Amino acid sequence: MSRGQGWPIAPASKRNMMLLIQLRWLAVLGQLATIWFTAAVLHVHLPVFQMMVVLVALALVNLVTLVLSIGRRGFSYIELLGVLMLDVSALAWQLYQTGGGTNPFVFLFLLQIVIGAILLPPRWSWIIALLAACDATFLTFWFEPLTLPSAYDGVHFQLYLIGSLICFLLIASLLVIFVVRIDRNRRASDAALAALRQQAAEEDHIVRLGLLASGAAHELGTPLASMSVILGDWMHHPTFATDAELSEDVALMQAELKRCKAILSGILISGGEIRGENPQVTSVRGFLTEVVEDWRARSICPISFTDEFGEDVDIVSDPALRQVVGNIIDNAIEASPQGITISARRETGALVLTVIDQGPGFDEDILSQIGKPYASNKGRPGGGLGLFLVVNVARKLGGRLNITNLPEGGAQVDLRIPLSALAFQGKAKG
Repeated sequence: MSRGQGWPIAPASKRNMMLLIQLRWLAVLGQLATIWFTAAVLHVHLPVFQMMVVLVALALVNLVTLVLSIGRRGFSYIELLGVLMLDVSALAWQLYQTGGGTNPFVFLFLLQIVIGAILLPPRWSWIIALLAACDATFLTFWFEPLTLPSAYDGVHFQLYLIGSLICFLLIASLLVIFVVRIDRNRRASDAALAALRQQAAEEDHIVRLGLLASGAAHELGTPLASMSVILGDWMHHPTFATDAELSEDVALMQAELKRCKAILSGILISGGEIRGENPQVTSVRGFLTEVVEDWRARSICPISFTDEFGEDVDIVSDPALRQVVGNIIDNAIEASPQGITISARRETGALVLTVIDQGPGFDEDILSQIGKPYASNKGRPGGGLGLFLVVNVARKLGGRLNITNLPEGGAQVDLRIPLSALAFQGKAKG
């Protein structure tokens, strides 16, 4: 857990602190209105100076808290406890000056106890409850009594009942408004934490996948090297040199062997660092053109490419980036051998690559799990790992992958990657 000022940061603490600031502003404005109404309308004498000192102090606390919150991710439990204890003490002082336990607004302590129970750990929330209970007990026996005008003689109890009703309505309203918002913050924090745990699990899966690929590469390295040597010898053998068909078959085998090595290397890169080995300085247009031409050469599927990127820019490409784009194209070709469409455009400093196929599209239950390992409608073991790697690599680059089924049939895959993540230098290509 992240720490601030040596203490752990509480979940959703910054948003909750902003709610406490709002509640404190309401308390300041509400007490100002109450002081005016009590003095000007009811003609009750109040210790205005002593009460105004507390209101000014609460306003200053709010301003200081707002300044301290700038640039901070959150607040610790000790800080939340401190401001709640301050609010309870301020309420106790105001009640002491205005009749103590005879003031029906003494029940506002319950609001502070509920908020403390929600925002703080159980052991710490008891501190707020005990402080409020001690203040309420003290105010039952020691307080400054209010001197009511003679016009209210004989109706003191009715005034108390009216004040209790107003206090009840106030507490009910504040509880609904603020507790619901605090609970919303808690649920948002839980959802964010669940997303982080899911991301950590996925990244752990990538690491394990990388280790598996590393073992496979180690085991396959020797036979692949032997096959490469044998095929090289065959190419120089007189029998193959004079037979064009055999030479073509051997050349094809060498190309496929090279592709196998590249696939293993790509899996290793995707399971490790994003900016992998063999980086090359190229441009967006040059990179995409090279990738598309490579797939046109290796597949009989018609591939249409539309370049709407605009002014070209320099980027650094490596096998990991090529594999990300290649996995998307490969999935589209497999789903739509009759043809696919690829387009590239620039949106707010990002490369947006769109691949559209004419296949059956994705099942609805699969769409909600895109990016999870083995989420695939291909019906074979290991399916879904391609998009799993694409989603995680894109996320590490600061981008995202979006997949939708088209109304007319087929699927559309949009890959968005910030140009800054591709080592964009701002140098235009001629």
